[in-house]
Amino acid sequence: MAAVCFDDEGYNGWICVYPAYINSRKSVLEGRKIPKDKAVDNPTYSEIRDICASAGMTVGVENKVYPRERDPRDMRFRGRIRIQLKKEDGTPMLDKFPTSKYSKFVW
Repeated sequence: MAAVCFDDEGYNGWICVYPAYINSRKSVLEGRKIPKDKAVDNPTYSEIRDICASAGMTVGVENKVYPRERDPRDMRFRGRIRIQLKKEDGTPMLDKFPTSKYSKFVW
């Protein structure tokens, strides 16, 4: 699949992933959304993008910062990844991930 550019309109069926969601160095209060034993050490948006793209997902990166980051001007914390889970007609993009709830298995 390919990377996509975004303009903030019409992205039903897409999920947002910030690197903080899967960062093992973050606490739950700081934004980690998965168990620490499944998290990774300081992931970057480019690593997440590359892994999702290699799995066959349609992904895109936005120049956004996670709201809970301490220094939003620090470039290390930039990048919000958008992943398309559903087509425009509502069917899953990949049979492996029929719903966004199931896609959390990836993380």
